[in-house]
Amino acid sequence: MATTRASNTPSGDRRVRRTQTALARALLRLVEERDLSRIAVADVAELAGVSRSTFYDHYRDVHELAEAACTAMIDRLVESLPMPAVDAEDPLAEAAASLEAFFASLAEHAGLYRALLGPQGSARVADHIRRRTAAAIHARLSEEPSAQDDDPHDVSAAFTAGALIGVASDWLHRGCPRTPAEMAALTWPLITAVHPLPLRPRPRS
Repeated sequence: MATTRASNTPSGDRRVRRTQTALARALLRLVEERDLSRIAVADVAELAGVSRSTFYDHYRDVHELAEAACTAMIDRLVESLPMPAVDAEDPLAEAAASLEAFFASLAEHAGLYRALLGPQGSARVADHIRRRTAAAIHARLSEEPSAQDDDPHDVSAAFTAGALIGVASDWLHRGCPRTPAEMAALTWPLITAVHPLPLRPRPRS
């Protein structure tokens, strides 16, 4: 995670957030133009309008910034993973639609995810995405999810996450030749082979 050395005062917190936001935006612009491995700290700092020393006040390297910058996007991505509910009118259709949304989110930011998950990307970021995806699958598809465990030892969730990210990476690398709907239709039967329905009921509000 990022390490900051700014003041703990509210004004210091605001400065930290502004700087981190500027660095994140700069990286996201650069990663659409070139491979992550070809982006230097100096490139990000210059585009963000800060010094290299300021960059190092917040992050160790570009890969750590990439992980931090993509956290919100990854959160939205894993939130779109399927959570079929036994009380749904058609749980299979509901889950398939959620999986389609997962691939649609990937397609919307294909350049970024291709850079992060491709052969020239970051193994650290790819592992970060895989772990968050496994935790999301565990929370949505496990009969007894552990709400307190962000990194559960759930073999089936880890297997499914690794397979899903592998399929997504291959799809992105090939330029997304199939639509998100087609990818969902092809992938969902593989997921249900590991996590057969019916699953746990949807939590009531």
